[in-house]
Amino acid sequence: MNSIDPSHGGRANNAKGICDHCHGILKHESWCVTLDPQVSYARQIVNEASKLTFADSLILHSLGVTWADAQV
Repeated sequence: MNSIDPSHGGRANNAKGICDHCHGILKHESWCVTLDPQVSYARQIVNEASKLTFADSLILHSLGVTWADAQV
């Protein structure tokens, strides 16, 4: 119910204006990766482990977390 389907509700004309990240049509949501630097950073480190800052790697290490690129 919360998902936005651009093909319904008269939104088909605005499909080009929909953000791929937050699905905001007229403006980005406050948590959108394009606006919030913390969300952008989180997305980057999930996609590429080498983007993790040294401080964050120390925190994760102290919690017993190993942060590395996925082995396929």
